[in-house]
Amino acid sequence: MTAFEAAVFDMDGLLVDSEVLWHEAELEILVPLGAPIDPAAARATKGLFVEEVVAHWHGRSPWSAPSVRDVADRILDRVGTLVESKGRLLPGALRALDMTGRLGPRALASSTPTTLIMRTLEHFDIADAFDVICSAEDEAYGKPHPAVFLTAAQRLGVDPRACVVFEDSEAGVLAAKAARMTCVAVLAAEDRGRPGFGIADVVLPGLQDLDETWVTSRYATREMQSPALPGDR
Repeated sequence: MTAFEAAVFDMDGLLVDSEVLWHEAELEILVPLGAPIDPAAARATKGLFVEEVVAHWHGRSPWSAPSVRDVADRILDRVGTLVESKGRLLPGALRALDMTGRLGPRALASSTPTTLIMRTLEHFDIADAFDVICSAEDEAYGKPHPAVFLTAAQRLGVDPRACVVFEDSEAGVLAAKAARMTCVAVLAAEDRGRPGFGIADVVLPGLQDLDETWVTSRYATREMQSPALPGDR
């Protein structure tokens, strides 16, 4: 069993409670354009590029103007404002960053564009927690394609198989496993039972439930079998 040498984190919905803010921004901006988004339903486009999200709803109910790019820019700006006005770090986020940071380098690999990544990380004063920050906007394909995770591993100088990924979306879990990385999935209540999470190596209800003994032991040796962890698969 390959030991961990680095940790790779998603951002929205994992470290920051911004998934609900993305949903709020999309309702504010897309519904008046005719997008048939159910305000009471979970965000169906979680983990995708913002332009993919806008294109999805444009395809469902086309509007003549503004352009997909202009709408995406409006959503990005609105999400940034919402994060700064009422966003919060999720329980266990700082602990998980500290825990993994004491053991090896950390990367952030998100579908969010770099400008909003940096705006969010700087707002919470955690930009310096990461040795590498990667956005899937710089890749030919976004999650569930593994490109952003493979780029993060390359920039860290670490074999992808020696990376542990922390993710909260089905697309992110699929991307992590396609990159041959160990994946810890953190499930929001509305995502429980969704089939894409079944391939994660570990499933947790929150980062606050991350077992430090399990993490430390996986960094400690290439020979040791990892101890059982509630939710381990």
